[in-house]
Amino acid sequence: MMIIQRKYKALLFLLGLVSSAAWFGCKDNVDLPDQPLESYINVYMPQGINGPVTTNLKVKENLIQTVVFGADYGGYGYPDTDVPVSFAVDNSLVATYNAANKTSYQVLPAASYSMSSTNSVIPQGKLGTEPLKISFKTTGSGAMTAFTTYLLPVTLSSPTVKVRESLKTVYYVVRALPDLADYQNFDRSKFSIVDFSSQEANGEGPNNGRAVFVLDGANTTFWHSQWQNGTASPPHYLTIDMGELKTFHGLSFLARQSGDDGKPNEVNLKLSTDNVTWTDYGTLNLANSQALQSVFFPSAYSKQARYFKITINSSYGSGVTHLAELYAF
Repeated sequence: MMIIQRKYKALLFLLGLVSSAAWFGCKDNVDLPDQPLESYINVYMPQGINGPVTTNLKVKENLIQTVVFGADYGGYGYPDTDVPVSFAVDNSLVATYNAANKTSYQVLPAASYSMSSTNSVIPQGKLGTEPLKISFKTTGSGAMTAFTTYLLPVTLSSPTVKVRESLKTVYYVVRALPDLADYQNFDRSKFSIVDFSSQEANGEGPNNGRAVFVLDGANTTFWHSQWQNGTASPPHYLTIDMGELKTFHGLSFLARQSGDDGKPNEVNLKLSTDNVTWTDYGTLNLANSQALQSVFFPSAYSKQARYFKITINSSYGSGVTHLAELYAF
């Protein structure tokens, strides 16, 4: 009886192994949906993987400045034939991008850039095109405007291979930024004061206080707004005639060389060619410092002017103001 039970248990064990083998064997015969290889193959622009490509350019003569673009092959293996690709700038995407990202980038003028080629090939057995370049123009005729941020959308297409939609377009964010070290202050021999809000004609001594002292080349003298026999309230202003039409870029301020309160803080700039019609180019803030401060007024960069007017809306620690030297460049 014990022998029969043992044989019965062994038979059940063998039947279980057979059933398991049959079950797992069935999994190998499951029908999968057709998945053509072509559905995995695509081309794309790898430069856009991390989002927009931001580039700050220098404002320099004869300086070649470029960014790279191109296409890669993605999917299974390597292409078994050449893959033609094309690139085009699609400026209609600038407004769409700005609306989606709450930006206000400008369309880059066509004269401000050139593409080394708009057509290329991913060669048979390779995974990418040769690098292509976009060159930018920051000086001379057709140059982009300094301090303006532009958006250049470059879009990929191919007649033979699907383009990956998420990496179809690369957005290049470009801006030209001049370097203060490249600009020298104008010769002031023809400069003159044509108007001012007030000056301290007596209280600072015979060789101080008056507006003319911002142009005398002496760091120890200064213009001071009136404080004797009544204190002039801000805003305080000076109007300068440069003596001839000049290409304006910015101003240099040298504060009074003392620890006194009253150094200019918020300063507004206006330019004119005739001292009649003026254009406002905005305000900026100076540091509370005795050091020479040279500053660009971005919206006034490269404007033509003969006259400039600075208005000091506020000063550090006081309602009066003073200034040792004032330059333009």
